[in-house]
Amino acid sequence: MTTIAVLGNGRVGGNLAKALTLAGHEVTVADRAPGAAADAARAARIVINATPGAGSLERLAALREELHGKILVDVSNATVDGPDGLPAALIYSGSSLAEQLQAALPETHVVKTLNTMLFPVMTAPATLTQTPTAFLSGEEPEAKRTVLELLIDLGWRKEWITDLGGIQTARATEAAILFVPHVIRSIGFTPFAISIAR
Repeated sequence: MTTIAVLGNGRVGGNLAKALTLAGHEVTVADRAPGAAADAARAARIVINATPGAGSLERLAALREELHGKILVDVSNATVDGPDGLPAALIYSGSSLAEQLQAALPETHVVKTLNTMLFPVMTAPATLTQTPTAFLSGEEPEAKRTVLELLIDLGWRKEWITDLGGIQTARATEAAILFVPHVIRSIGFTPFAISIAR
């Protein structure tokens, strides 16, 4: 059992919190109430960023002390939305939200994952008709191993998880969000994920 704080109580955060609780972890969900995120982060070993990516850097940079020495699992994508509310462009062109978070939180182990799929797939990968891929990006090998174990608890098989390397590799997975609006317009809001065919 691991103590986990989920920052963000929308569809992504709520989905992850429910699944991780069912997997036997002690999970706290922090809403927007003053001090809620700080209290949750302070008490947790692992913190999951499920806040809207456009405001994540500012929110999490304010928790530098609470996140010291913790693993921060970043599942968000920082985008500018188009008129239809779907992602139209990346906020950190030439970089990534994960890199920005790691630079702002040098004593925190940032691991990027689960950001290349619609949210239902994060906790039910086996429901897809084809094998999905979850990617890991981060600087600290032990932190990535811990996050890999969390993914397994969420139903991901080890062979479905690909470690891409350092945090800079999150640029590639975050850029994959630009596929999403086109896929949704083509097939509708049907669960899907980016996958590496082998």
